[in-house]
Amino acid sequence: MTTPTAPAPAGATTLPAPTRPLSLSRTTATATRVLRQLSHDPRTIALLTLIPCVMLFLLRYVFDGSPRTFDNIGASLLGIFPLITMFLVTSIATLRERTSGTLERLLAMPLGKGDLIAGYALAFGALAIVQSALATGLAVWLLGLDVTGSPWLLLLVALLDALLGTALGLFVSAFAASEFQAVQFMPAVIFPQLLLCGLFTPRDNMHPALEAVSDVLPMSYAVDGMNEVLRHTDMTATFIRDALIVAGCALLVLALGAATLKRRTA
Repeated sequence: MTTPTAPAPAGATTLPAPTRPLSLSRTTATATRVLRQLSHDPRTIALLTLIPCVMLFLLRYVFDGSPRTFDNIGASLLGIFPLITMFLVTSIATLRERTSGTLERLLAMPLGKGDLIAGYALAFGALAIVQSALATGLAVWLLGLDVTGSPWLLLLVALLDALLGTALGLFVSAFAASEFQAVQFMPAVIFPQLLLCGLFTPRDNMHPALEAVSDVLPMSYAVDGMNEVLRHTDMTATFIRDALIVAGCALLVLALGAATLKRRTA
């Protein structure tokens, strides 16, 4: 005989059923929504896809009298430009979701933080593929970037860098109260990595303290990976290490972004 269940007291709040930490259907639904919103914002799409190409084009003709210089730094910047643009756009877009109340309404539904972060990463990752393919194709086949290794390896590192920029943008958006503050994180998060990544001087020529700091910054390994493709015909163990570190940093930052995600801006 089944014991009858006592009715809930008047005014009691029924807690929602716990949801799984990550669901493929909810993640893809979030990614589809984000892509649909971006499709109505041509300026953002232009920023994501065209600005790295424009920067590479300008760089090539800045060094028009010294094409070897473009070969030396062009591959590194091919990874850095996508990281910067994805960081900027992703941090502002996520913050806008919070300030408009959209994020709070989404998380009131059976949508976990992991679903939301993964959905954003998937949507911006799709744009990162387009962005990286355009920039790599322009640099190698139109601007004549001379690489010893496979251009597909350049594309792989550029894509990983763009995904890292997406992850960093999602993470820092949790600590910004306005879009202006989100932009202010760029000098704090991106510029130190830009100075210490080995773009301007080899990292082993830096002061030992700065070299030690550069050893823990993901952009350093992005630049190292690009340089490996620039100098070697085959995939080296160093390249595999660099690519895995960049990918691992992106996954780690995404996990931190999910853990620190807030429903609304204070």
